[in-house]
Amino acid sequence: MKTREEIESIREQKRAELQLRVSSIAPTTEKHILVCRGTGCTSSKSPKIIEEMRRIIEEKGIENIRVIQTGCFGLCSKGPIIVVRPEDTFYSHVKIEDCEDIVNAVASGTKVDRLLAKDVDGSIVNKLDELNFYKKQKRVALKNCGVIDPENIDEYIAFDGYKALETCLFEMTPDEVIEEVSKSGLRGRGGAGFPTGKKWGFVKAAQGDIKYVVCNADEGDPGAFMDRSILEGDPNCVLEAMTIAGYACGACRGFIYVRAEYPIAVHRLKVAIEQARDYGFLGENILGSSFSFDIEIRLGAGAFVCGEETALLESIEGKRGQPRVKPPFPANVGLFGKPTLINNVETYANITKIILNGAEWYAGIGTETSKGTKVFALGGNVVNVGLVEVPMGTTLREIIFDIGGGIPNGREFKAAQTGGPSGGCIPAQNLDTPIDYESLQSIGSMMGSGGLIVMDSSKCMVDIARFYLDFTVSESCGKCNPCRIGTKRMLEILQKICDGNGEEEDLEKLEYLANQVKAASVCGLGQTAPNPVLSTMKFFRDEYIEHVRDHKCRAGACKSMANITIDPTKCKGCGLCARNCPVGAISGEIKQPHKIDPEICIKCGTCADKCPFHAISK
Repeated sequence: MKTREEIESIREQKRAELQLRVSSIAPTTEKHILVCRGTGCTSSKSPKIIEEMRRIIEEKGIENIRVIQTGCFGLCSKGPIIVVRPEDTFYSHVKIEDCEDIVNAVASGTKVDRLLAKDVDGSIVNKLDELNFYKKQKRVALKNCGVIDPENIDEYIAFDGYKALETCLFEMTPDEVIEEVSKSGLRGRGGAGFPTGKKWGFVKAAQGDIKYVVCNADEGDPGAFMDRSILEGDPNCVLEAMTIAGYACGACRGFIYVRAEYPIAVHRLKVAIEQARDYGFLGENILGSSFSFDIEIRLGAGAFVCGEETALLESIEGKRGQPRVKPPFPANVGLFGKPTLINNVETYANITKIILNGAEWYAGIGTETSKGTKVFALGGNVVNVGLVEVPMGTTLREIIFDIGGGIPNGREFKAAQTGGPSGGCIPAQNLDTPIDYESLQSIGSMMGSGGLIVMDSSKCMVDIARFYLDFTVSESCGKCNPCRIGTKRMLEILQKICDGNGEEEDLEKLEYLANQVKAASVCGLGQTAPNPVLSTMKFFRDEYIEHVRDHKCRAGACKSMANITIDPTKCKGCGLCARNCPVGAISGEIKQPHKIDPEICIKCGTCADKCPFHAISK
């Protein structure tokens, strides 16, 4: 265990060394090559890139260049990503064979022009912050991601890591900590948006000799990776915040419930916990105080319903993950029957910044009722796929077009899905809706944990509703009839409509069932499962009517109704459609209009997606 004086010495020594990570005028001759080791870039061989660069540097005997693994930089569509500091040079789509050129350029003070990132307009970008993707972002929860080595606690300490914990333990009472969190206006980032300080206060006031702090890292929304990226890039910020929460609420033990499908996050959490224990940030008498607190990891098997807090508690206890009837609420009767605080990863990631910078600073970001920033996993039909953090109140248009770079392939924006399977589809006429809890609820959607899926004109909204409902049906725990049976009947109706067998009365049945399931289900999974159906029926009802009256899918996504044809006046005979057809249904001579054999065609739509001349209709 290290003393407070030793921790401050590490902080000062390391801070000077790492100043170049955040300043382009750092007084040092050392260079740092930061390589993303988030899940996305790891899958594109970034660990091999790190290994090769270190080999080259050692072979050449270069002493002033260090290669550092980091968490996610956010712009996943350009990975693997490398940033050279202090120059802030930004390289994208780096391959192993590029390593020597990069090392030589860093050593000589030059750049590898062919690897410099390009913005959406095709312009070359020399520095990270010159990209439009980053200009409107404000990083609070993601502050250290892409900056520090997540497996080196000294680097976290150098960036004021565990300073907030020191402040709480030696300068603030538990009530003062809760008051500061309350004044900040922070609301739970897991989806419900409940005031964080109020929840902490409930747990502190609860009667019990033993209390627990739980981190919900069971991120189950399709396309969501916000919590995973924080755990991979800055695990100590979550550990520190949980320890602060334990001090404030009177808890002595914490659990992080994380899905086993996140092996990198799990590994880094294990490393961070062991290092925190060695330094005395976890365990008995933390930093020489009278407060003791420790954290352990519990792995989830990937059940979506375990994102619901009481189902999560059941799983930690070794039982089947099913929601409990509330009340009593976990603040009074939670894990093992004891008062329990549950927040998600992103909520905890804001705590240390609030303590260090003050509640007024945090409350000055965002809107009147939704304070701070929100992290989104931006995906789907958008140019810049990746992780985005913006102030609350930023509009969908700004996120999708200014940060996300708009819709690729010349298509038009059709809808955005926020909140994953629990959210709603937002149409083009609501693009200027500010992202905050109340505004999204007013148009039939919700914040959710932060998934934001963009859809273009090629998407069928009936099929989208079917897709999300199919997910929730398969993930339902089956405990209550409305969810177990109601969602299944809804899915059957949607499948019937998508198959071209729908009738107009099916729309009435579908809407009725959706409202009943929403009102009668026990937990949030069932209560929100109808949202994609209700929102698409509200904003895209004409598509539902086309499906049942005309047996037509304008997007061609519903294969049973697809009629794929090639317009001979537009076809240039390039042969791209024929080369990509999985069943060989397309024939024709080069530079001559091609034809589709309807007997062979499986109506997959690949040809239409690949055609550069838009000559194929679905």
